[in-house]
Amino acid sequence: QVQLEESGGGLVQAGDSLRLSCAASGRTFSSYGMGWFRQAPGKEREFVAGISWSSRLTSYIDSVKGRFTVSRDNTKNTVYLQMNSLKPEDTAVYYCAVDRYARTTVISKTQERYSYWGQGTQVTVSS
Repeated sequence: QVQLEESGGGLVQAGDSLRLSCAASGRTFSSYGMGWFRQAPGKEREFVAGISWSSRLTSYIDSVKGRFTVSRDNTKNTVYLQMNSLKPEDTAVYYCAVDRYARTTVISKTQERYSYWGQGTQVTVSS
């Protein structure tokens, strides 16, 4: 059974940092791109960042560029999201997800492209 488990969320103050982890089990995802999404209260879930299977490509939404960094360690079947200079508007439940297709050269920002999802981890940033 495939499982993705996010961790590392919490309550922090504006300007602080957090590192989210997404550990995959049940199969290896080293050939698949990974994405991070978030959903704030009352809002649609949105793409935040993604990384290709080879780690050569990354993608970010404009609001997190320069503050967030996505990375992966395929030996640990784990993807990370380093979040620095956090802002109250970053408050959301953060989810990781796996691309449906292996070894692609694009990072999709659409949820439908992703097949497996974690249960999410809450990030709350106070002002």
